[in-house]
Amino acid sequence: MSLAETPVRLPIPPLPRGYRLAAVHAGLKRNASREDVALVASDHPATAAGVYTTNLVFAAPVALDRARTPGRNFRAVVVNSGNANACTGTRGLDDARQMAALAGRALGVDGDEVLVMSTGIIGEFLPMEKIAAGIVAAAARLGSDESAAVTAARGLMTTDTRPKLAGATFTAQGTPCTVFGMAKGAAMIGPKLATMLGVVLTDAPLEPADAQRLLSEVVEETFNCVSVDGHMSTNDTVLFLANGAAGGSPLHGAGLEACRHAVHQVCESLAREMADDGEGATHVMRIEVAGCDSREDARRIARTIADSPLVKTAVHGADPNWGRIVSAAGYAGVSFDPSAVVLRLNGTLLFRDGAPVPFDADAVSESIKGSRETLIELSVGAGPGAIRFHSSDLTADYVHLNADYHT
Repeated sequence: MSLAETPVRLPIPPLPRGYRLAAVHAGLKRNASREDVALVASDHPATAAGVYTTNLVFAAPVALDRARTPGRNFRAVVVNSGNANACTGTRGLDDARQMAALAGRALGVDGDEVLVMSTGIIGEFLPMEKIAAGIVAAAARLGSDESAAVTAARGLMTTDTRPKLAGATFTAQGTPCTVFGMAKGAAMIGPKLATMLGVVLTDAPLEPADAQRLLSEVVEETFNCVSVDGHMSTNDTVLFLANGAAGGSPLHGAGLEACRHAVHQVCESLAREMADDGEGATHVMRIEVAGCDSREDARRIARTIADSPLVKTAVHGADPNWGRIVSAAGYAGVSFDPSAVVLRLNGTLLFRDGAPVPFDADAVSESIKGSRETLIELSVGAGPGAIRFHSSDLTADYVHLNADYHT
């Protein structure tokens, strides 16, 4: 079974009103069964917001979208996978602009109303003839059914083993609204952000400033709490479109908060899926850190644990090695009292009052082996700072995949 044929594990969420999606194989990827040009079209002018990589080395589409968002009257997002269009200089930026123009032409809208995303190998120029043909083909296949959503999500994938989709509904100002999200990401995941592309769509009406603030807050709480290998990419982008097809005036107050909750629900699901699909992963690690002086302190501890090769390999080997977890917390650069540390693994107490406690190591090991998710709960004091962080274990397959990877 090819990557493109991998079954979707989650229920396929419905698309919000007024959006159509498609993806095709245009020849950027060697495998003809894998889609590599995707198109998201909005039948109504949409508010758009974006959050991008903080890497100083960023790709051409990041530069283009960053300059255009937040804003109004957007009609499409065009995506290619297999080529990142990163470290490609002036030509790369020209190619990104041309992608937007080509998508606009295929949809009968202005190219300035189109946003662009790319992912894949770094340092190679885009094959624009193939992309141009792919955009035309994708525009002819746009749809709003489950198949269209899955195919479009596959068009984002590189080393992902499955498409990642999520949805939620909410009611605002008496009107039912829908949020849909799709994302790619399996490695080079080390926020802020990660090697990921994400597109979140809603039919709710939003002002640009509200959409940007909402997206930034949600990304900070979800996608910025995932790390597979600690490596930050050049292309990381999350775009949020709100086309108002549900009707009504721009959301405010309780309606805006309901939208935020739904977007958070979608992004949290996608973030966990990214960790679960970490290259070669056999376990997803859910790391809950509490008792810190601030949320940022909790993040530093959680990420240090998440990125530790020794913690990752212990989880892969089903070894309840509390020493690796506690010591990782200790070198995170956050001040805390070691005698106040409490550590639980899959609900079993392993460490308290500065020392290990008796526990059944075989039983804890079996709990790791028997579940896809391993829960690490660490408290370092009585402070208000807490965070939930996702990561994955480290396997021999991860090494092989990244040693051989070239798209």
